[in-house]
Amino acid sequence: MQLTDAQRLDWLRLIRTDSVGPRTFRNLVNRFGGASGALDALPAITGRAGKRVTPPSKAEIEREMAAAARLGVRFVATGEDAYPRSLQATDAAPPLIAVRGNLDALARPSLAIVGSRNASAAGLTFTERLARGLGEAGLVVVSGLARGIDASAHKASLTTGTIAVLAGGHDRIYPANHAALVESILEAGGALVAEMPMGWEPRGRDFPRRNRIISGLGLGTLVVEAARRSGSLITARYALEQGREVFAVPGSPLDPRAEGTNDLIRQGATLVAEVEHILSAIAPLLERGDPFGAGQPFSLIRQALEEQPDFWDEIDLDGTSPASPDTFSDPATEIAPPLDDRVRLLSFLSPTPIGTDELSRAAGLSVRIVQTALLELELDGRVERHGNGAVSLSAR
Repeated sequence: MQLTDAQRLDWLRLIRTDSVGPRTFRNLVNRFGGASGALDALPAITGRAGKRVTPPSKAEIEREMAAAARLGVRFVATGEDAYPRSLQATDAAPPLIAVRGNLDALARPSLAIVGSRNASAAGLTFTERLARGLGEAGLVVVSGLARGIDASAHKASLTTGTIAVLAGGHDRIYPANHAALVESILEAGGALVAEMPMGWEPRGRDFPRRNRIISGLGLGTLVVEAARRSGSLITARYALEQGREVFAVPGSPLDPRAEGTNDLIRQGATLVAEVEHILSAIAPLLERGDPFGAGQPFSLIRQALEEQPDFWDEIDLDGTSPASPDTFSDPATEIAPPLDDRVRLLSFLSPTPIGTDELSRAAGLSVRIVQTALLELELDGRVERHGNGAVSLSAR
């Protein structure tokens, strides 16, 4: 798949819309046959619930694309050849990533290294040793450009390949004093990846959002020094949920910076005392040649997105399916279900989750009317979503 310029602009407009994250993006694109149709439909769908969402204008997105181009940033979409297969295989993969630097670095096998910002000297030294060994074995090192372990991992793998994942926009490097490190990464043939728009200053919730990309890019995630409430443990949890290997370096039980990594080992993470411990664990994946299904047909449909944390305050359209050309009507003129249909649906709902197909049959309403009514009821706080597209009365 390769987007046209017009399609790329539409994709960017849709994912930059308030309350649209990866889950809503995929559901809208599948339901309305593309980003263009989804953009046309979104104001009407949300407006009926009294929470009208308006996508950014073409001019706004064109300005962002122009600012990105001035920095040499390219927007790569899921399904395109340049999009990392490892990240595409995850349930909450960003529909578009902004990449600056060497795209080839994203195609190579990689491993994530994360850890404490306030790392010990021993931790920094050991990180350098491991990152250098991984690079010499042909792996790209992925990290988050933070102080401490992240920076040490990037610096030690400059000559062999490293990828930095940003929490903000490409023109808002955080921390700012790592601007020189960014230039070193780019000059050495590495890459920077961002999900957020140009000009975006990273906020607290943006770092966990970034962490799922760090873990998603790698065959596994290595944690070096992490306190019990460290953000690095969030990255390790994402790696586990994404079906990736989790590695941890043990430390002294007297050092608070080792509490998180020691806990990971007790919970089953692979103990790492030398680089060979990592290489032997991922060798079967490398030998497989195509661990993330590069030969499989691309699909925007994802089954487990409802299990992911919602960093976007998303409009939840889980359970919708792409409209067929024979039955799809223009969303701008589609008639809202009458109030008594919504009341009828509520009478069939309880605190026990039920599938939308079962609800449609029980209520004697078409799936399209049920889906539209459920969206409005959800935006009104009357119903809530569960796994596998099930819904129930809201507990609030």
